[in-house]
Amino acid sequence: MTDGSGVTVRVLTGTALDAALDDVARLRIAVFRAFPYLYDGDMDYERGYVASYRDSPQAILVGAFDGPRLVGAATGTPLADHADAFAAPFAPTGIDIATVFYCAESVLLPDYRGRGIGHRFFDLREAHARREGFAACAFCAVIRPADHPARPADYSALDPFWRGRGYAPLPGVIAHFRWKDLGNAAETEKPLQFWFRRL
Repeated sequence: MTDGSGVTVRVLTGTALDAALDDVARLRIAVFRAFPYLYDGDMDYERGYVASYRDSPQAILVGAFDGPRLVGAATGTPLADHADAFAAPFAPTGIDIATVFYCAESVLLPDYRGRGIGHRFFDLREAHARREGFAACAFCAVIRPADHPARPADYSALDPFWRGRGYAPLPGVIAHFRWKDLGNAAETEKPLQFWFRRL
């Protein structure tokens, strides 16, 4: 699909996927530097992380291209692929994680936002999840305090966009991950709220 500005959004497979992995890693580092993630990433870790989307048979990688340049990406895998980290938070819900597809991230450079690309990312991942037989989709978003010193004055949370897509927070379903914030010497643990919708 190409939008009116010439950005093409497509599912990447085979050699196209392999060729894009380093660019996806760079995008993750660039986009997640901003609030609320404040992620101080490195390419060695990122290369290993994004390779999982090449190696998992049920994973999906969607790319947004302005000509040959990758300007956005969205990923997903079965939630069960992350069982060690996610099984415990989901246990009280009674939801079988084997039925849930995990929309891992959407990263898009700021100049390309507001054009409907985020909706296209979700459309393609949800369609993929349905084809693969999943009953629901979920993702998680970092929780930061409202008075966080790095919060920009003009920051606008994505909650209205996610709710418009039919997602809602799962009460009490919180994952915990560690990464190094910008300006910090060491990794610290962050809480992430799960959002969920039935397909």
